[in-house]
Amino acid sequence: MATVRQFTVSRRLRETVIYLALLIGGLAMIVPFAWMILTSFKPGPEIFKNQFLPQAPTLSNYASVLRKVPFARWYLNSLIVASAVTLSVAFFDSLVGYTLAKYQFRGKNVIFIFILSTLMVPTEMLIIPWFIMSNNLNWVDTYWGIMFPGVMTAFGIFLMKQFMEGVPSELLDAARIDGVSEFGLFWRIALPLVKPALAALCIFNFLGNWNAFLWPVIITEKMNMRTLPVGLAFFSGEAGSSWELIMAGATMATIPVLIVFLIFQRQIIKGIALTGLKG
Repeated sequence: MATVRQFTVSRRLRETVIYLALLIGGLAMIVPFAWMILTSFKPGPEIFKNQFLPQAPTLSNYASVLRKVPFARWYLNSLIVASAVTLSVAFFDSLVGYTLAKYQFRGKNVIFIFILSTLMVPTEMLIIPWFIMSNNLNWVDTYWGIMFPGVMTAFGIFLMKQFMEGVPSELLDAARIDGVSEFGLFWRIALPLVKPALAALCIFNFLGNWNAFLWPVIITEKMNMRTLPVGLAFFSGEAGSSWELIMAGATMATIPVLIVFLIFQRQIIKGIALTGLKG
């Protein structure tokens, strides 16, 4: 009886320590974010006062940001790039993954190994050839120039192949007998069965492209073609010590990310779990 009681107390103590550690970690991540949002509502003189909450909240910082830089255009650029690349990755990566998983042809394993080998190449090594090709083809300062490195991804192909292998081949054979076309097998049968993996791929790809900085800063020269992270970086340099304006811009930039997380948080959590599993 005493042993059971000691075990219960020990388990509760362990759980309390774990929850306390998680709470401290959560606060460590939330407080800087909350400080950024609250600072965006502070007038300039209040920034360096030791006060967490703004004394005289104002929206003038947001108005100043929208007036000084083409923030709406940067928003539109990021939205177009992130959405288009995500749709491309969702279609092509799942189609290639389905082909590699469900069809037998000569050289299939070699092709898959080549695709996986690209994951070992650092992006920084590809920047120069990408830029030379973009410059020769007049892709600089174009949406396609920003998007083309990410329209297909090796990780997405790998992920979708693993889950497509879990689609029953007997189900596909039965659909073939019923007269379904080969593309129909992919679109109407296989793809709906791997929706969780596809949703995870789309969410992570959208967030990654929304926050992308290195390639967009290299391929864009005109102000109206900058994406949001690039525009914010240049604006931070121009704003100098006007931290209230920088925080206002950063707050507006995080709104789509928050919306995506609030709407798809269940899929995001499931996606984190799925990326470590084989279908």
